[in-house]
Amino acid sequence: MASAALLLPLLAAASPADAAAPAPAPAVGSTSAKSLQRAFAAAAAEYHVPQSLLLGVSYLQSRWDAHAGAPSVTGGYGPMHLTDARTALAEGTRHGEGTEDARGDSGRRARVRHAEPPSDRQLPDRLKTLPRAARLTGLSTAELRADPAANIAGGAALLAAAQRQLGEPLSADPALWYGAVARFSGADDSATAAAYADDVFTVLRTGQERTTDTGEPVTLAARPGLVPRKAQLRGTGLRTASRAGTECPATVSCEWIPAPYAQFGDDDYGNHDLGDRPVSTSIKYIVVHDTEGGWEGVIDMVQDPTYVSWNYSLRSTDGHVAQHVKAKDVAWHAGNWYVNAKSIGLEHEGFLAQPDAWYTEAMYRSSARLVKYLASRYGIPLDRQHILGHDTVPGPTTASVPGMHTDPGPYWDWRHYFELLDRPLVATARRTGGGLVTVRPDYEANRPVFTGCVTPGEPCAAHGSSAVRLYSDHDERSALITDIGQGSAPTKDVNDHSSRVSTGQQYAVADQWGDWTAIWYLGQKAWFRNPKDHPTAVPGAGRMITPKDGRASVPVYGRAYPEASAYPAGVPAQTVAPLAYTLPKGQRYVVGDEVPGEYYYAVTFATSSHRVVTGKDLYYEIQYGHRVAFVRAADVQLVEPKK
Repeated sequence: MASAALLLPLLAAASPADAAAPAPAPAVGSTSAKSLQRAFAAAAAEYHVPQSLLLGVSYLQSRWDAHAGAPSVTGGYGPMHLTDARTALAEGTRHGEGTEDARGDSGRRARVRHAEPPSDRQLPDRLKTLPRAARLTGLSTAELRADPAANIAGGAALLAAAQRQLGEPLSADPALWYGAVARFSGADDSATAAAYADDVFTVLRTGQERTTDTGEPVTLAARPGLVPRKAQLRGTGLRTASRAGTECPATVSCEWIPAPYAQFGDDDYGNHDLGDRPVSTSIKYIVVHDTEGGWEGVIDMVQDPTYVSWNYSLRSTDGHVAQHVKAKDVAWHAGNWYVNAKSIGLEHEGFLAQPDAWYTEAMYRSSARLVKYLASRYGIPLDRQHILGHDTVPGPTTASVPGMHTDPGPYWDWRHYFELLDRPLVATARRTGGGLVTVRPDYEANRPVFTGCVTPGEPCAAHGSSAVRLYSDHDERSALITDIGQGSAPTKDVNDHSSRVSTGQQYAVADQWGDWTAIWYLGQKAWFRNPKDHPTAVPGAGRMITPKDGRASVPVYGRAYPEASAYPAGVPAQTVAPLAYTLPKGQRYVVGDEVPGEYYYAVTFATSSHRVVTGKDLYYEIQYGHRVAFVRAADVQLVEPKK
């Protein structure tokens, strides 16, 4: 029933007020509007919507980008993110790109499940705003999808219609449009709609300025004293959603849709484990995933006891959050039991291999607020060794490495995400020689070639990316870096990160050659282009490790498990087996954390036997390749950061 509630109509079919409104001349939506800024002005004038409000709503939807007419993850088009999911939205299986066991616990049999989301579900109205805009404007759906100016006109028409439905005047004062903005969000509950409207008015107060993906500068002047009339929310008719049971900040809309803890069959249960975190064990990580499926199907999956689980889901259209597993309990999401036991998993509605299936600003902002709240509550550092992508979680064993998932992939905008986390990625040192670098390309300008998004071996659409490709020499014609753990030759496939790094990750500098920088990566010297005038990485300072004197190399681990002597009677000792990698003498790697060996024993439905085993062996978490890894502190020595 909680899932069904998400499907209630969000924007009703055209009301009598809509029908009575004359359709403006289509000229406002034509490509004769020569610039995006002018298109906003024209649409605002035609539909009597404040231009600043139209700009603010569009910024929250798309940051004013047009995405070359390609749809978002929920079938939204253009700067106003007008949705036409019937045409655009393709549902798929969750995480089809890997074969990992979501539990990642070799102490019990694998849980690998693939569930098909339902295909015959009625689409909610929040996914059908573009056809409604077509009725209001007289413009064709094709124009609204492909022409940014037409798209902006459609958004203005929807805002004006919402304002009329609320019985409010088409005022020039944006403060009097709070209720209309809340309705425009497409949310069916007042909390989600209010969170969305609050974000829009925050954008209006602070102002924004950026160059869009078509190279056009757009500016929204700040109005710091703007106070919206929030009382209008009472007239929207939206349902009141309960936040009972949720662990979310007040700044996001959040509801409790629990993942089941239930027995089934003869000896199995799902779909998570009960725990007592952070009392029994600390929470060290937040793992960012994408769903590889649409919202409704994903919500169904997490309520299936035979499937797997994660702590939170985030909706793309409006940033709505659903919590499924309490922070004290352990969800099965990361494919590595050590990481599962010490992490919180966030699933974002999206598709890894659809570069133009863009994420909305509303979801990025909602996610960042949730992460900041969780990080503050549990003492999680806001850096890339603690805010992990699923693609940076290590395989727990050598056999598991090739099948680990690769989401959210190269198109997640980590640089923007960390700006929203109030931890912008900046230089923390004056030079790179002998020190370390933080990977930080310009997302829009950085467009490495990937293949396999649609057809194996065929190039993906050119698109901005957080990923930077690595070579064996300072020449793009040289061989790609090989990841021996994958057991295959490196490729440029969108799911193959053998030879790439990601924005925010930090590595020790190994060499320099003109516009090229080399780093230590997977036990090798790996090169990437890093020109001074447009740097791909910036200098940093921090702790690093290297093998202890006299050691030719040291082993690398995918999990930080205790030594055998730490296990009490009744708890089977887990194997501490290194991965296929080593860390050779003379190489340095950046340290993210120092942790004791730890194992959460939880293999039965009844919790009486559950136990946290903590050893005396200490480990360093390091940025080893694209993924993080662990080394025993006894095997390495710290290198003091250079000033």
